[in-house]
Amino acid sequence: MSARDIARIAVFAALTAGMGLIGAISVGGAVPITLQTLGVMLAGAVLGPWRGAASMALLLFGVAIGLPLLAGGRGGIGVFMSPTAGYLIGWVVAPIVIGLIVGSRPVWWRVALGSIIGGILVVYLFGIPVQAWFTELSIGETIITSLVFLPGDLTKVVIATLVTMGLYRAYPRAFAMESAKRAPEPVAH
Repeated sequence: MSARDIARIAVFAALTAGMGLIGAISVGGAVPITLQTLGVMLAGAVLGPWRGAASMALLLFGVAIGLPLLAGGRGGIGVFMSPTAGYLIGWVVAPIVIGLIVGSRPVWWRVALGSIIGGILVVYLFGIPVQAWFTELSIGETIITSLVFLPGDLTKVVIATLVTMGLYRAYPRAFAMESAKRAPEPVAH
């Protein structure tokens, strides 16, 4: 992994943390709505599957050691023992799915599809069972209560798609490429 890759991973971890500074809206008192899942979607679409997952793992490592990187200034190992824990774990898996769907050259429909499948369905797949367990609701009840998040998440998909495609047009080098596909660097003699 190059220094450039490490820097990009750190930037997306910081970007996602920064999206939590805007604050959160708590719905039903259980799980806050934040812009941070937008950062998860962008990490997968721009960095690709493995670097995107690494950026979210770095963010969660910071949270685990007590840095206040989640919405509302939350941090510490305790957040992994709360209704949000499953969603946070989903943040690491989501960029893998998004990155695999988007591929090395983003096209708007693949970015949107990847963000829906990875950024919503995968995150919910991890988040809803853990939320149900902590809130002592059934999975069905938790799914129904989670539907309130869907309009906001779909809006984030649209934003992620627009930002990704705009960034790709403006600066395609920002996107993850397999090292085998990169042109070799000239050797100075």
